[in-house]
Amino acid sequence: MTNLNLWLIGAGKISQSYFYALKKLNNIPKIIGRGIGSASNFQKNTGFKVETGGLKINLKKYGIPKSAIVAVNNKEALKVAKELIKAGVSRILLEKPGVINIEDARLLQNLSKKNKKNKIFIAYNRRFCQSVIKAKKIIKKDGGILSLNFDFTEWSDRVKKLDHIGANIKKNWVIANSSHVIDLAFHLCGKPKKWSTWQKGKMDWHPSAARFCGSGITNKGIIFSYLSDWEAPGRWGIELMTTKHRIILRPIEKLKVIKIKSTDLEPIEIKNNFDIDFKPGFLLQTKAFLLKNDSDLCSLNSQFDNIKFFNKIAGYRSK
Repeated sequence: MTNLNLWLIGAGKISQSYFYALKKLNNIPKIIGRGIGSASNFQKNTGFKVETGGLKINLKKYGIPKSAIVAVNNKEALKVAKELIKAGVSRILLEKPGVINIEDARLLQNLSKKNKKNKIFIAYNRRFCQSVIKAKKIIKKDGGILSLNFDFTEWSDRVKKLDHIGANIKKNWVIANSSHVIDLAFHLCGKPKKWSTWQKGKMDWHPSAARFCGSGITNKGIIFSYLSDWEAPGRWGIELMTTKHRIILRPIEKLKVIKIKSTDLEPIEIKNNFDIDFKPGFLLQTKAFLLKNDSDLCSLNSQFDNIKFFNKIAGYRSK
């Protein structure tokens, strides 16, 4: 049975991933799309109908839902979020990064303040990967994180060829994409307090920099560093040091450790398969949103501050 108080906005691949997670959680949403083509494809793959015509038409037709998950492209996300806030939807999960610059984040933040009932979250699903949850348990048992380093290296040649992504999104790629791993790093170790950053090089699609390096200390007293080179081979990864383990998330969805007094890299088996059957992190993130377990969700206010950090890392201008 459809939950009329929960809407899923968008009918693309990411929306389908949310749908499967919601279906598993016994919460079939009303699905809102625009074009007939994407709606037809969604129905073909899931067996469920999409209400076409866009958000405004369906708000007039069906009224205002209590909650909405926004799974549209970066270009449309701001517009949809604004419409939902103005309509008075109380809980919104906005597919990451939600906004790609500080001005848009400030606009949403101000709109939300005027509509005090709104709670808006940015869907950084890697916070909810089972590898991350297991890593947190090891960290807690060991007494906390001593230090951390991370890498958000992107595959430049592949990004350059993504014709369906606009030039403005690519110019802000640290926010639009790399922020997935940067957000997770700071979620685990705290926000930067004292730090220095460096950038070198440039690419035609990302003129601000091609290499990124930085280090500092967070508000939790944890020393961190990062080094990413978009013109060299590499991949995303995070390494967390405790008194008993070096915890390695590379890729983020898998967990390995080096134990104290050892040099062996040991894979850690994760028993269940939420991140295999569903897009990694989606099931548990969606569950947290539905149950209002907000502690691990990224709030809009937190994202507003985070964008300042992303800008400093990337060398973007921050107003």
